Amino acid sequence: MSDGPPRFVLASPESDFYWRSGADGRLRIQRCGDCGRWIHPPGPVCPFCHSRRISPEPVAGTGTVATYTVNHKEWIPGFTPPYVFAFVELDEDPTVRIGTNIVGCEIDEVEIGMRVEVLFEESGEWHVPLFRPIQEGP
Repeated sequence: MSDGPPRFVLASPESDFYWRSGADGRLRIQRCGDCGRWIHPPGPVCPFCHSRRISPEPVAGTGTVATYTVNHKEWIPGFTPPYVFAFVELDEDPTVRIGTNIVGCEIDEVEIGMRVEVLFEESGEWHVPLFRPIQEGP
């Protein structure tokens, strides 16, 4: 079991839930108890109404690739290139975009508008959310 998050995870008291919540296979995002807005990245107050009544709530874990880049350089040790980094818009609120890797397909198959679903890569007690294409049909 790891003593802390993977080297690339920037955990904070506000984001700890985000990196741990995938243990049960559910993606969780902060939501404001006053204005109802989804908040990501996590923080101590709602950036819309400044309420402190925020808490993590499960989301469907599905969304759409808003933009992406293919990295050909090893920026982070352990991330062997090439790999796809993308921003995924969540179905619950397309203004909420999660920075993530797209996995489970060839790099040249990734495209803007691609429908994706979350899966988690376990790293000790941390569960890093990644996204893969949604398999259509039977």
